[in-house]
This record gives sequence, structure tokens and C-alpha cells, in this order.
Amino acid sequence: MILLAYTLVCLIFATTFLAIKIGVDAGAPPFFSAGLRFFLAGVILFLWMVWKRKASFSLLLRKEMLFTGAALTFATFAALYWAEQYVSSGLAAVLSATGPIMILLLQTLVLRQKTPALSLYGCLIGFTGVLLLVLPNLTVDVSPLWTIGCIVILIGELCYAAGAIYSKKVITNMPEVSPIALNAAQMMYGGAFIFILSFFTENVQPDWLFSFPVAGSVLYLIVIGSMVGHTLFYWLVAKTNPVFPSTWLYVSPPIAVGVGVLFYNETINWVTLLGIITIIAGTILINGKALKQMIFKAKRTPALPKKI
Repeated sequence: MILLAYTLVCLIFATTFLAIKIGVDAGAPPFFSAGLRFFLAGVILFLWMVWKRKASFSLLLRKEMLFTGAALTFATFAALYWAEQYVSSGLAAVLSATGPIMILLLQTLVLRQKTPALSLYGCLIGFTGVLLLVLPNLTVDVSPLWTIGCIVILIGELCYAAGAIYSKKVITNMPEVSPIALNAAQMMYGGAFIFILSFFTENVQPDWLFSFPVAGSVLYLIVIGSMVGHTLFYWLVAKTNPVFPSTWLYVSPPIAVGVGVLFYNETINWVTLLGIITIIAGTILINGKALKQMIFKAKRTPALPKKI
């Protein structure tokens, strides 16, 4: 189940960078569209969990939801949406791939946790693979706003790393609450914060919602990107650790390349293939311990007798 959820996370998140770019390029106010995406997704999921009697409205009063939403949703995606006005979706994916590295650095330098050398090497190798995969195909128009956009994404990824680590602590301290409800609550807070930012920085006109590219982008990101993708991500954090699910940032670029080859007749060269191989190697190194535990757990679990 863990590997299936991880695969779905990689497949879903592989398309979200492009979906964000399509919406922003079509005229969607970046902050308002991001706030709409996460707040609506959070509200729908949370009300569903309340209806299923797996959450209560008192959860929204917990300060942990405010902190998690501020780091994991608000800071990360406000930065990404704003920066994609000036940075291509491919480069945004490359910069976002620093997330797993930042998680390991925070765990090592701030929390003083012992980091396996293989995981650190795997992060570096995986990031190198992303560079090999994407950078040769990028056309970069260096400008002050482009530079600021890159820096803003990196700051957002640092907040993402802090949020992923903190969310693991929250999940551990609140075992009675479903990870789906926790994810919904933090998305509501994160979306509300982005709405507030939009109110002070953007002049929102309602007619942009009637654009098919914008409406399609927002709908896809709400339902698939947030309600499905982020819920699975939060569930993976609960079941494993903050680093393992974050490695989707390495796996998604090869998926995007594969989609281009299969459906858009794009070509790949030896550098692209080398990048894909490097990413796979780095991801295996990072997740070696988790994969080993899952394999041995599967072997130790006795098969249940079939009912006759």
C-alpha cells in the first residue's frame, strides 16, 4: 500500500507544476488561485471527515494546524505560485527538488538527528540527476525578477522541509486523529493565509475564472493535486518519515519526460537517460532503509489462512 501511494503521489505531483504554470500564464492571480485551491480542497475534505465522524471542528482550534498550514502550504505554495510568473515550470521543478536535501540538513544540523550517509549521498545524486534531466532543455532569460523567483522558491522549500518535519511530530502526538483530517485542517489554514496575502497584493477580477485554461487548472489542482495528492503525501509521512514521500520531487521529472515521449513525440538523448538513471539510483539510496524495512516486514508477515 505504501509503494502504491508513493507511486500515485509521484504521478499526480509530476503534473502540478505544469498545471500551475498554465493557470498563471492564462491570467489567474497566483495568490488568489493558490488560496482557492487549498482552502476549498481543505474544506471539502474536512467536512467529509466530520460527516464520517472521524474529525471534529475542535481540531481547527489547535495551534498545530496553524503552524503546519503556515509552513507546509502557505509559505511553500505562495512562493511557488508567485515565482512561476517569472520562472519556467521545469526550473521550478529543479529548485523544488532541493526539498529532501533541506529536510536532511534540518534533521542533522538543527534537530541533531543522525543522518545515514547513504541518504545524504542519495539526495545529492538524485538532485544531480534532476539537473541532468531538466537543465539542458531550459532556456533561461536571466533578469532580476528571475533571480528573485529562484530565491523565493528555495525559501519556500526550506519552509516545506520545516513543515514536513513538524507535521511528522504532530501526527505522532495526535495518533487518534486521521491524517486526512490533519491534512484538510492545515490546507484550510494555509489557503486562508494565501487569501489574506492576495487581498493585500492583488486586484482580483472574477472574469478570469471563466477562462477554460484557468478553470481547468484550478479544478485539477483542487481535486487531484490537493484532495488526492496531498492527502496521500500526508498519509505517507504518517506511515514512514518526512524524507521518503518528499523524494517525489526527484521521481516526477522523469515521469514528465516519459509523458512527453509517449504522447507528444518528444525525443530524449543520452544526457536525459543518464539523468533518469541517476535519479533512480539516488532515490533508491535515500529510501534504502525504508525499502529494506518494508521488504523484511512483508517476509515476516505470515499469510492468513483462507476461509473455506
